[in-house]
Amino acid sequence: MSKLRVAVIGAGSFGRHHVRVVKEIPGVELTATVDPKVEGALKTVDEVIGRIDAAIIATPTVTHESIASRLLEAGIDVLVEKPIAETSEGAQRLAHLAQKTGRILQAGHLERFNPAVTALEKALTVPLFFEVHRLSVFTPRSLDIDVVLDLMIHDLEIILHLVRSSVQTIDAVGVPVMGRGEDIANARLRFENGCVANITSSRISPERMRKIRVFQEDAYLSLDYQNQTGEIYRKVGGGIERAEVEIEKEEPLKRQLLSFIECARAGLQPKVSGFEATAALDLAVEITKRIESAQ
Repeated sequence: MSKLRVAVIGAGSFGRHHVRVVKEIPGVELTATVDPKVEGALKTVDEVIGRIDAAIIATPTVTHESIASRLLEAGIDVLVEKPIAETSEGAQRLAHLAQKTGRILQAGHLERFNPAVTALEKALTVPLFFEVHRLSVFTPRSLDIDVVLDLMIHDLEIILHLVRSSVQTIDAVGVPVMGRGEDIANARLRFENGCVANITSSRISPERMRKIRVFQEDAYLSLDYQNQTGEIYRKVGGGIERAEVEIEKEEPLKRQLLSFIECARAGLQPKVSGFEATAALDLAVEITKRIESAQ
C-alpha cells in the first residue's frame, strides 16, 4: 500500500504537534508543512495541490473556510481544527462542499478522541445533568476568538453528541479580561428531553482543569479529561458504591489523526463531521450572542 501523503497547514503552537504525530504514523508521509512565517516551510497552500492526498489545517480560525474550500475543491481530504469556521454560515458551506465533492471533512474536536470520553460513552445510559469545568492558564494563543469558541466548544460538541436532543433554553454570562472577547464564560443549557448542562470555561485560570460530571438515574460519573481518570458511584442496597472507571490512557491527538487517516484511506465517515462541527459552532455562537445581550 502506497503511503498517504499529508501536509500540515499552519506550523504554530498546535500545528507543531500535528507535525510530530503525523511523522509517527506508519504508512503516512509528511509531504510538506505550509506556513509563511516558518523557515523551510512552503509559503502557500497552492504549492501542495497535486502533491498530497490529505491535509491538516491548524491556522487562525478566520482562514479555515478559505483554505479548506481550496483543498476540498482540489480533491483533498481535510481535517480542520476547531472551530471549523469563523461563522456558522461558513461552517455550513464547508460541510456541504465536502458532501458535494465526496471528500472527507473532519473537525478537530480533540476531546471526542480522549479515552475518558470513550469510557463515558460506554457507561452512559440516560444523562440527566452535566457539570463541566474547562479551565486554562492564560496564553496569547487564540485571542482572535472568545473563550466560548476557543474552549467551551469542546464540551458543547461532546454534550450534543451524548444528549441527542434539541436545546430548549440557554442562560449565559461572560467576562472579558484580556481583550474584547470573553475570557471567562458560563452557560446553562436545558434540552427538550429534560437534561440540563452547566458548563464553565476560563482561559485565565491559575490552574488547568478538564472535568466532566454526569448524573443519571443509576449512577454519578466523574471524569478527568486531563489525567484520563474517572470514578463511578452507584446506589447499592442502602449505600453508595464507588469504583474506578477503567480508562486505557492514550494521546487524544494521536487517536484523532489515526482516525482521520483511516477515514481518508477508506472513505469512512469521520467521528466529527462538518455537520456535527457546525451544530457545535451554531450553539457556541448563540451562547456568545446571549452573553452580549446580557451586558
